[in-house]
Amino acid sequence: MASPRLARALDPALLSRMDDARARSDDLFQHLPPNSFYDRPVAERHRLIFYLGHLEAFDWNLLSRALGLESQDPAFDKLFAFGIDPVGSGLPIDTPGDWPGIARVELYNRRIREQLNAALRDPRSVVGPADPSIVDGTLLHVAIEHRLMHAETLSYLLHNLPVERRIPQPATRCDPRSTPRQRQVTIPAGIATLGQSNKAPHSFGWDNEFDVQQIQVPRFSVDVFPVTNGEYLKFIHAGGYEDSRYWRPEDWEWKRQQRLEHPHFWLPRSSSHASDPDTQWEYRAMFGTIPLPQSWPVYVSNAEAQAFARWARKKLPTEAQWHRAAYGTPEETERAYPWGDAPPDPSRGNFNFQRWDAAPVDAHPEGASAFGVYDLLGNGWEWTSTAFGPLPGFQPFPFYRGYSTDFFDGKHFVMKGGSPRTDACMLRRSFRNWFQPHYPYVYATLRCVED
Repeated sequence: MASPRLARALDPALLSRMDDARARSDDLFQHLPPNSFYDRPVAERHRLIFYLGHLEAFDWNLLSRALGLESQDPAFDKLFAFGIDPVGSGLPIDTPGDWPGIARVELYNRRIREQLNAALRDPRSVVGPADPSIVDGTLLHVAIEHRLMHAETLSYLLHNLPVERRIPQPATRCDPRSTPRQRQVTIPAGIATLGQSNKAPHSFGWDNEFDVQQIQVPRFSVDVFPVTNGEYLKFIHAGGYEDSRYWRPEDWEWKRQQRLEHPHFWLPRSSSHASDPDTQWEYRAMFGTIPLPQSWPVYVSNAEAQAFARWARKKLPTEAQWHRAAYGTPEETERAYPWGDAPPDPSRGNFNFQRWDAAPVDAHPEGASAFGVYDLLGNGWEWTSTAFGPLPGFQPFPFYRGYSTDFFDGKHFVMKGGSPRTDACMLRRSFRNWFQPHYPYVYATLRCVED
């Protein structure tokens, strides 16, 4: 059967979303003075100049063949094609002089956008049969969500730049409210549905979101709130970073090598010893240092999250437990979102680029689940104990075969929920994020469960 021709311009709503996603990523680069583009704020990632070119190169490499377009700069298409996997790849050793100037990259970006815009909006410019994945919108969804994922990545990379290396902005104010009292609710046994059906019309998902898997989850208890900075401080004071009993051997060795004594975004100010109760703590917010916000979720690596859970004599939830607490109901139905089927809005949580930083974990009661569990979407991805792997019936994207399969290695853990810098489109129930356990830079928190 012949491939369909691009008989008309693609869905205007998708094209509008692509424009919005471009504006979102463009805005992030406006926070950088020119001399900061060659900084590497996170050792395991590229210099920021790479990301300036990567977003357009990804779109080009994904869409150009499907649209019958010929490259004008194959060298840049290759240079900006792929990022770095911090597991096993080693630290990059390039120098600023190895990268092209900002003006050349910006010219490359403009040319790509002009070519892609012309082809996407004028079907007469497409040569030959169009790829079915461009006709049905799949490739545009991939381009949009890839860019929005990088908008979140760029946020935490910018966050790790020294403040003086960024264009100044007003600092986030610390909410003075006290830490809510942590408590648990019991989740009755029931079904958790992971993934989505690949037969559902007009629904997009990444390859690791397919197919549906239903899991019978036994009764368990779960924390109502994510672990806050104030709650985590008790772990610090109890010597949690000094006691190997709470850490897996490989996590303890990593912590020792990194000389890690506290979460990445915390700063001790008045003592040389982190576990000293008299230590005064500050927090590195996006645009300045503020007193440690006790009621905000703590951002930690998976290794730190697991250590805290062991200290608390609890566990991290499995992916299925997290789903059951978030989307299940006492009536044995499942919701699209924790609060119901209404689409996300600012009253439900801290997501969709509303804020640069976190918010108190009890700030959005209208986003609670049917079981009364708070802050499940936004404010910080939540670590699970589930290793990232395929759902039954998994098939890799033919146009991006390594997107998920490169990380089915037992070294990455599923994260659910979303952060302040997660776009609303990725708050769908089936979306799965993942990271390796020794990567402390992402906006990731935890909540605990007991069987």
